Amino acid sequence: MNISSIVVKTVPKYLEEVVQSLKDCGACDYHMHDELGRVIITIEGEGVAEELEKLRIIEAIPHVITADMQMAYSEDELDAHMEVIANGDAVPKILNDDRVDFTNMTYNGDLKKRDDLATFTRKFDQTKR
Repeated sequence: MNISSIVVKTVPKYLEEVVQSLKDCGACDYHMHDELGRVIITIEGEGVAEELEKLRIIEAIPHVITADMQMAYSEDELDAHMEVIANGDAVPKILNDDRVDFTNMTYNGDLKKRDDLATFTRKFDQTKR
């Protein structure tokens, strides 16, 4: 199961009409909106293809300017990460070592380019100290 949050943008004068259309379309769950014409909704699907079908329905609603996915959650992806955490030492060993003076620690990573959790912690544990 996938769940994604979407920000829908419309012109404020059509806000109430778009909100009602979103509530009635059956493709999403409405959560909130503001006076600037931004609407927060979520969609669910068994996979990406189903989510994209629902996104197309939302984009086709009259007066919708944009409908952009902001966050996505995949049950399968979460399950895989939980398995790594449950079956491995996700906390680098150095973080549990009371003898380490953290003021002398050198940063050796870039979180935007980090590997998967298991590879990251394995590399971190092998870092020269």
